[in-house]
Amino acid sequence: MGKKPVVKIHNKSDKPDNVVRKVNEILMECEEIERELPGFMRPFFMYLRANVLPMTRRAYLQDIRFFCNYLTDSGYSTATEARGITADEFDKIKARDINTFIDYCRRYQKIDSDTITIYENTNKTLARKKSSISVLFKFLFRDEIISKNITDGFDPIRVPKPGEREIKSLSDDEVMKMLDIVSTGEGLTKKQEQFWKKTKLRDKAILILFLTYGLRLSELQQLNISSFNFQRGEFKIYRKRGKESVMPINRSTAIVIDEYVSAERPSGDIVAEEDRDALFLSLQGKRMTERQIREMVKKYTGYAMGTSQSGGYSPHKLRATAATSLIGRGNSIFDVQALLDHENVTTTQLYAAHKLNTKRALVSDMEWELERKEGERVASEKPADNENTGEIAKTEETGKIPKNGKNEDTLG
Repeated sequence: MGKKPVVKIHNKSDKPDNVVRKVNEILMECEEIERELPGFMRPFFMYLRANVLPMTRRAYLQDIRFFCNYLTDSGYSTATEARGITADEFDKIKARDINTFIDYCRRYQKIDSDTITIYENTNKTLARKKSSISVLFKFLFRDEIISKNITDGFDPIRVPKPGEREIKSLSDDEVMKMLDIVSTGEGLTKKQEQFWKKTKLRDKAILILFLTYGLRLSELQQLNISSFNFQRGEFKIYRKRGKESVMPINRSTAIVIDEYVSAERPSGDIVAEEDRDALFLSLQGKRMTERQIREMVKKYTGYAMGTSQSGGYSPHKLRATAATSLIGRGNSIFDVQALLDHENVTTTQLYAAHKLNTKRALVSDMEWELERKEGERVASEKPADNENTGEIAKTEETGKIPKNGKNEDTLG
């Protein structure tokens, strides 16, 4: 096979080339998946193209491809590959077959040469797969490609409501500890310290942007130098659904970005031509990938919380940290909603309901063991063999005159 053709972007919009290129990569991936799927689904592909966002479209197609591969592997179709499945075979699928598939997805394995990989999915992932298949079958029924709508027979999947889940975020103390670590390198391993010396200003700038603005990972990864207008004190980001948003630059952000760009960011021939405008670069001079940023964040958050790198938080948890911290400082929920680009204020209210500090205050008044030990200490410090001690205590409790004493209050 020949080399893959180079994709060039002829961009006439006001969006940066990297943003347009990213969307185009997703669209091209969607087209590749569509070519692997049955031809009778083509009207459904057109429906997705017109009605859902590129990333959502890709997720639907990935789920449907997985389902079609399951059909061929499990004998529901005589085809050897997904694109060979016929509409008649789809029409014979029953609701219980879908329920069996969803149950299979809970835990399955793939064997590759001498390796067995076990895959386990949460109810949230299962619900998404079920939703993708439901949309497909409803469309095929509506378009008269299959004869019946079987989606009413799909088993329900219990997914925790957003308010039922504990919101994970860093405390203010952990944030300060994390920023100290990225500033000094204290606590890092020898190998990590070698990389830290070359990337500490970049890493700090990334963390500050996440913590200040609650950016999504994709929003930060796509930032360019040209995104920033320091004269006007603002920078532009590109949200989901193609929205643009202008953010004000505060002093901390201006300091860390300036330090990184002027003292550490790679320049010259080391930087790939298509990444010359990229803000955050790897040591190889390429735009940092989402995976690289995610691993970096997990490393520093892990150290801040006193756990391992694998136990660290994702960039989305820093978004939660920004939300809880902003609300904790008394900012309006509606202002925080606008900053974080939540479609519905109820999402923002989840962060307002985050009561970690309240829980700590409550349990601090329930120190059973400490109170028990304090009681033992007080008891051990009471004077021994003092005849009047017990009598005086009894007088204080009952108000009665001790037999061998006087109540001075009754004397004239």
